[in-house]
Amino acid sequence: MTTPRIFGTPLSPSATKVMLLGSGELGKEVIIALQRLGVEVIAVDRYPNAPGHQVAHRAHVINMADGAALAALIEQEQPDLIVPEIEAIATDTLAALEQAGKITCIPTARAAQLTMNREGIRCLAAETLGLATSPYRFASSLAELEAACAQIGFPCVIKPVMSSSGKGQSKIDSAAEVKAAWDYAAAGSRVDAGRVIVEGFIDFDYEITLLTVRSLGADGQIETSFCEPIGHLQVHGDYVESWQPCRMDPVALERARDIAHKVTANLGGMGVFGVELFVKNDMVWFSEVSPRPHDTGMVTMASQVQSEFELHAKAILGLPVNVALRAPGASAVIYGQHEAKAIAFEGVADALRVPGSDIRLFGKPESFARRRMGVALATADDVETARTRAKEAASRVKPVLAK
Repeated sequence: MTTPRIFGTPLSPSATKVMLLGSGELGKEVIIALQRLGVEVIAVDRYPNAPGHQVAHRAHVINMADGAALAALIEQEQPDLIVPEIEAIATDTLAALEQAGKITCIPTARAAQLTMNREGIRCLAAETLGLATSPYRFASSLAELEAACAQIGFPCVIKPVMSSSGKGQSKIDSAAEVKAAWDYAAAGSRVDAGRVIVEGFIDFDYEITLLTVRSLGADGQIETSFCEPIGHLQVHGDYVESWQPCRMDPVALERARDIAHKVTANLGGMGVFGVELFVKNDMVWFSEVSPRPHDTGMVTMASQVQSEFELHAKAILGLPVNVALRAPGASAVIYGQHEAKAIAFEGVADALRVPGSDIRLFGKPESFARRRMGVALATADDVETARTRAKEAASRVKPVLAK
């Protein structure tokens, strides 16, 4: 039986302290959810004024892939929980500190290590757990990549082993495109620019994110619960819209939950996991897993009783969770469209006039043409109407250069 957590007061000796490693738009929402429960939050990121920095009790800017710098900051702050929010972290340092009993990492340091590197999680899923995946090879040079693509066949998908949000990902149809894909993968990698995974292309009908929550039950034992499946559309590996619930064949849904349960049980710990899956008819293939809230899950801010961020905050603190759907919902990304610092946004009022809509602007200090700067949310009586509303609301928000 786990002893229930006692919640103190922020900025006092009784405070429960949580450190987020990575403080983008997803981390910002986790921070807000934690603060609503009286938690003291320290936000860490690689650049100043990140979205999470703007709402945390304290903010730090460090290279989180620098193990010495990361260890020094943890020693300085002495957090009760450490919550990785991105992949580009010195996970070996976290593992060593966890092994020594000096930190509690969410969900575990091993989970952060495995999922930071596509090689680790793919080998776990396919070889250790025996889950269905696309055929794959790894390559550390252009020559190895050319050979791997020849073995896998075309079309195929090439990704850096370490990246996030689809960065550096290409789908190619011929050997003539391999060199460009290798260069793009190196540019998009967060940490190691010299190794990629080549995946055979699965002719799937659609892909989903199955948010899987490991939390404490009333008996003090960890239990697993599933949100309704989230459908999503990706362009160049980056999500542009998502919707919930995604209609699925009952057999496929059962298989998806079984895969998600096996992966998350192996990774251990508590919190939200974003399990990505390919689906064709009643067949399901494992793709990836993030041991934290997922970008496609931003739809849950509109569609669920408790968003994925509230679920994560409650689960990691040992509190009960509620994965119930509130209404069919959708999200659509608002891109920066400009390469500039401190852009502004017009049309927010027009966007909010779309029935059932809401807007989140992330507050990122610098814009890129394809950088996600906000998201439109919408609910409706059915998913298709919600999708139409979310896309319409997003289209009405116009990023403009600040005067």
